[in-house]
Amino acid sequence: MKKQISCFVAGGPAKPVELTRAALSECPVVVGVEVMEEPLYTTAALRLIARRCRTPYLLIYTRSTALRLGENALERFLAVASATGAAMVYSDYTEQDGERLTPHPTLDYQPGALRDDFDFGGVLFLHAQPFKQAVRQMDAGLRYGALYDLRLRLSRLGTILRVPETLYVQDLTDRRTSGERLFDYVDPRNRAVQIEMESICTAHLKVVGALLKPPFEAVDVARGRFPVEASVIIPVRNRARTIADAVRSAANQITEKPYNILVVDNHSTDGTTDILGELAAADPRIVHIVPGRTDLNIGGCWNAAVSAPRCGRFSIQLDSDDLYIDSNVIQTIVGTFHTERCAMVIGSYRMVDVDLREIQPGVIDHREWTPENGPNNALRINGLGAPRAFYTPILRENLLPNTSYGEDYAVGLALSRRYRIGRIREPLYLCRRWEGNSDASLSLDRVNANNRYKDTLRTIELAARQTLLKR
Repeated sequence: MKKQISCFVAGGPAKPVELTRAALSECPVVVGVEVMEEPLYTTAALRLIARRCRTPYLLIYTRSTALRLGENALERFLAVASATGAAMVYSDYTEQDGERLTPHPTLDYQPGALRDDFDFGGVLFLHAQPFKQAVRQMDAGLRYGALYDLRLRLSRLGTILRVPETLYVQDLTDRRTSGERLFDYVDPRNRAVQIEMESICTAHLKVVGALLKPPFEAVDVARGRFPVEASVIIPVRNRARTIADAVRSAANQITEKPYNILVVDNHSTDGTTDILGELAAADPRIVHIVPGRTDLNIGGCWNAAVSAPRCGRFSIQLDSDDLYIDSNVIQTIVGTFHTERCAMVIGSYRMVDVDLREIQPGVIDHREWTPENGPNNALRINGLGAPRAFYTPILRENLLPNTSYGEDYAVGLALSRRYRIGRIREPLYLCRRWEGNSDASLSLDRVNANNRYKDTLRTIELAARQTLLKR
């Protein structure tokens, strides 16, 4: 069999590197294996690989753990790449943790898979010609995002193709739960990385005709008549442990104009309904809504609230297990709407445990959102921040998807395509992390489903922006 593959391996501990080198060298289609001293996420490393690759195909192993190939794995990569002409091929894999082996399916790549943490696994199988073309065009000074830049460029030069087969084993390196990993992308300690990733994504959006530019449309938020100035919206199901605290934090607000609290009780069965009944009986501002439908998710509960006649001029989010940080949150948000004339306001929050002690990464203020580039950078990250608030008439025209994940992200992307979005950098919100959080410890299947959905939302939004900018 003809040798057609050059292999390049991330440096690391001697034993894993040697095991990887041995596994690759034994394959009859491999020309040679080189261990890279330069970090693979730098332009310097990729340019070195481009110079040293003399074969039609190359494999880059991005992990520093031992790679164990499945039966005829490289032959399978080669067959798929040569048959399809794909610029890059990747596959499912198995993660090994001691004696435990866990299948790790990856996701199909799509145009909206723009997040920089997309999981390809450790093995990237590349067609050399588009790889070298992409690297030649790459910014010489990338220190963190060269692999991210590479796959965005390859997606414009050809196909990035997933083989839905388990072709190799790699060691598990991150044992944190899904809830512990959730906020990595906005950790202030990674700010330099995020700035570089933003510049890469922005350049990509410009090339593919989806880059939005200011000014964005201002909104006359003073028009119209409403029963109250603002409504706090709390969708809830089975949060007897936390719902009273959440409602009280909303009821303790000091405002210039009247507000109310719309709690959409999605047919709770754990005592939440009784707690809400007592709270509503004691405070006429608390409106206890039980939907007639039984098929609503969080987005559907939001739609029920904003469509209700008692909903105010502004709809302000509060999750059923979180708290406002003080008594000035509603007034601060309302003031921002009137000052900035925006369709949506997004605040900042502090991460705390169930006993309200601050935990890492501390304050999440989404510094990646700037007035000039926020709507573009929103396509790279997995969330927009909290608490979220909306000018109700516009939200009524742009209802949330009836899902319990990504529903706020979907409507935020859609609104940012056209309207001005206001930001508040001071923390307004205590985001409580506890074992009852819906995203505290998700299975891999659930994590993949969530990521697939948000990738699809970005694909939809990317197409919408391309269509808009063609007009």
